[in-house]
Amino acid sequence: MATIIPFRGIRYDTGRVDINDVTTPPYDVIDASGQEYFYQKNPYNIIRLELGKKFPEDSDDDNRYTRAAKYLEEWLESGVLKNDDKPSVYLYEQEFDVKGEKKIRSGFITGVQANDYSKGEVLPHEETLPKHKADRLNLMKATLANFSPIFGLYADKEHVIENALETARANRRPDAEATDSQGVINRLWVISDEKALELIKEKLSGEKIFIADGHHRYETAVNFGREMAAQGKQGYDYLMVCLVNLYNKGLVVFPTHRVVKNIKSLDIAKLLNEMGTDFSVAELPSGTSLNEFIEKLENIGMGGPAFGIYAGSNDFYILTLTSPDKLDLITDNEHSSRWKQLDVAILHSLILEKYLGIGSKQRADESNLIYVRDEDAAKEFVDSGEAQLVFYMNATKVEEVTDIATGGEKMPQKSTFFYPKVITGMVMNNYKK
Repeated sequence: MATIIPFRGIRYDTGRVDINDVTTPPYDVIDASGQEYFYQKNPYNIIRLELGKKFPEDSDDDNRYTRAAKYLEEWLESGVLKNDDKPSVYLYEQEFDVKGEKKIRSGFITGVQANDYSKGEVLPHEETLPKHKADRLNLMKATLANFSPIFGLYADKEHVIENALETARANRRPDAEATDSQGVINRLWVISDEKALELIKEKLSGEKIFIADGHHRYETAVNFGREMAAQGKQGYDYLMVCLVNLYNKGLVVFPTHRVVKNIKSLDIAKLLNEMGTDFSVAELPSGTSLNEFIEKLENIGMGGPAFGIYAGSNDFYILTLTSPDKLDLITDNEHSSRWKQLDVAILHSLILEKYLGIGSKQRADESNLIYVRDEDAAKEFVDSGEAQLVFYMNATKVEEVTDIATGGEKMPQKSTFFYPKVITGMVMNNYKK
């Protein structure tokens, strides 16, 4: 099944640069102001490799991708970046807080063979958007590298791999440690112990890997490997993946909320009344805070699908299905009953499409939706007048992710938000060594 490929990673020489100054969040959560911030932070910041600037005078010979390749070559030649001596995997630990509770999520970064989903080795759980894949493919072709690991899950109830990694690490201090902008402490250890590597490869050879975050980059890597093979070049058919055990105590999933905009003649009172056909609509008492609303939504969601609505004036509502039979109204014959029970499937089919006319096209091009992780930020979109209302979601359960993926289906885009994100710059991979 899954093929694990230890690799000679590229890492910053921490004697030359402060690792805190050169790492970034994943490229897809960095906006223009964030890009500029990281450009200014350090001349060797990985932003120049992963998400370089565009300029009006860009050409086929001089653009964000060719500049990334040039920076990579220069930094390797100068010694700011160095390849590790031996093929390795990289024990990766993140320490963070969730609602005042300290958590530690541990996993490891390794190469994984990037084969088509049809082989059943690596399974997706979300739909992807084509424009993002084109960008990542151009970067890989120009640099012959990938700079940020995707995030994957595997099942190991006995914690065999985690124990092997802990033994190989022993009491060593981290080879790299960085605190990101969210206050998450990221620690990395190089693991080149041959016994541990063989155990990991053997254990995962019979397992499936579920993509948690990074579908676009995985599908890009598959295409990249095929293109290189067509040119007679081998050894390009893998990419970096940070693998975390499904049974790791630090595994946390947050929801992604749907902010609605650009709906003509939207009447909130009328909308709430119409939705009463399928949902019980409960208005929360005046003076309810956002935190109290979210806590209430989470508690109700433990018993079944539940959705929160905020449309301004500090008025909050919670929707629940009037009957489980309402799921029969989801007439999509392409998906299983398990898929139809997902909160995101119910929201998209029975609310966004039915009452607001937001179908798959509008969801994909985000003409009527903004996907927002932070509860306060979502509310601010409405309070500022930039959007009309928010549908607050409960988190998708990890077992739902694996059930859907194992069944060969995909959730709608932005169904999950695994926290914290795997940061970019702790270790990189170049195919041309």
